[in-house]
Amino acid sequence: MTNKLRIAVVQANYPSSRCEENTKIGLQYVKQAKKMNADLVLFPECWLHGYQFPLLKDDLSISDMYDIDRYEETMDSIKIKKSYQEWMNQAIDENSEYVKQFCMAAKELNIGIVLTGYTKGNQKPRNSAMVIDKEGNLLMTYNKVHTCDFSLEALLESGDEFKVCDFHGIKLGVMICYDREYPESARMLMLKGAEIIVVPNSCGGMKPRVQALSTRAYENMTGVVMANTPFENGGNSCAFQPIAWDKDGKEQEMTLFIADATSEKIYIAEFDMDAIRDYRNSEMMGNTFRKVNAYAGFLDTIVEPPFVRNRWVEE
Repeated sequence: MTNKLRIAVVQANYPSSRCEENTKIGLQYVKQAKKMNADLVLFPECWLHGYQFPLLKDDLSISDMYDIDRYEETMDSIKIKKSYQEWMNQAIDENSEYVKQFCMAAKELNIGIVLTGYTKGNQKPRNSAMVIDKEGNLLMTYNKVHTCDFSLEALLESGDEFKVCDFHGIKLGVMICYDREYPESARMLMLKGAEIIVVPNSCGGMKPRVQALSTRAYENMTGVVMANTPFENGGNSCAFQPIAWDKDGKEQEMTLFIADATSEKIYIAEFDMDAIRDYRNSEMMGNTFRKVNAYAGFLDTIVEPPFVRNRWVEE
């Protein structure tokens, strides 16, 4: 194992809403990443299916995703109920032919892949990321915990666990898009041993969110890398290394790269794992000095004003 981890970050639009086409184009990105000497390829959120939902028909706009009344009105339509079932049926499992194609490519090219898409849940689809190692083994499937229940993601089934896997000697954690908004997501991954956190993403308004990811790297002493889809006000795929100061206390640049909003290309984030581990073994963030007895309120499920919202989701 080398002391460098090179992650190829795919900032690209979905080719289609069909797994077959998105697999074909996705495998081309994997081959391109291998030519760039990457160890791991990171795709945006829901790459296999395209980030799409059954209610986004001709008479609905993206803004309707955040209109609860509009959902309920539309769900009364038999046509929409039929499209909902069709959408549910597109969800895949780990034995899918599409997943197997990426596993085969990983083995043939000796490269890891973080593949994303809708997977079968207990009752509804899940928004998932599958980590494949360089030998083509599926190391883990992470299901997005913080689904956007204020939008069409209320149609999804939330995950219930943050996961970390061993990627060729490197502890790799995953959080997806809206997970990023909650510091507890990255903190839990850190507590489970994550050294690098990858973030498949598909949303806009990215400048404050990029800043948040930089903070997640700083406060958890983990590398953080995010892949987003490109569009006006979107994109901004990014990567941050966690070393804020050198051994003499001099400030260090944490930004490895921040993409623009609209470019469609592969970016490379290279992490020096020896330097990161040395830093994590000596600096004061992490778990050493936390006063956890003061944190009991984090497990309180009560929501009080001003945070009460209408929730279009089954409780």
